[in-house]
Amino acid sequence: MRIELLNQYVIKILISCRKEDSISAISERIGLSYGWTHKWAEELIKEGVLKEKWRGIILQDQNQSYKRIIKFIKENLNDVVFYYSALQLFGINYCLTKTDAVYLWTEGRYNIARYKNFYPIFIKIKEEDHALFLEYCKKLNLKINSKKGIFYFPEIVKKLECTKKNNVPVETLDNTIEFMKDNIYNFQPALEMISEMYHKKLDIQYKEVNNL
Repeated sequence: MRIELLNQYVIKILISCRKEDSISAISERIGLSYGWTHKWAEELIKEGVLKEKWRGIILQDQNQSYKRIIKFIKENLNDVVFYYSALQLFGINYCLTKTDAVYLWTEGRYNIARYKNFYPIFIKIKEEDHALFLEYCKKLNLKINSKKGIFYFPEIVKKLECTKKNNVPVETLDNTIEFMKDNIYNFQPALEMISEMYHKKLDIQYKEVNNL
């Protein structure tokens, strides 16, 4: 494969691309204009990675260039940031929940019981997209429900109740607050942060009071 093709747009296209797909759908999933997505898709067609089909493309997953790039992704793009970034390229209905929702609503100020060797990512996935989610995870060698390392901990639901925070789909603030209240011993400090940040009257007092 030509060196010019090894760029972030091509990598995103190959991560996002399904067996049979359309350029417009890929463009929407990766957040790139149709024109630029079409340009890079045309280059991948020339390389034999994609094949033109009426109003779409077919991924040639036995193409050696494709195999080498996916192998590179599996071996090198496997940190926490990639797990979150990849989700946005799948084009599935999901939202962050539980500890991840707390982390997002506190704007990164509260994270608990997670570290490099054990980092579950809590997500809700709409039932109709579960199979697609599994397919992407298999393609990229992303772990699910593991006992160590970074992995997704999905909850499959028929209906999603979520909103967006910093352009990321997340469980609503009210639902996140209820989760924290149900697990008060782990999230009492976070509840106080939420109370201050969003002017919520939660009657939470965690900070030590100096009575001297």
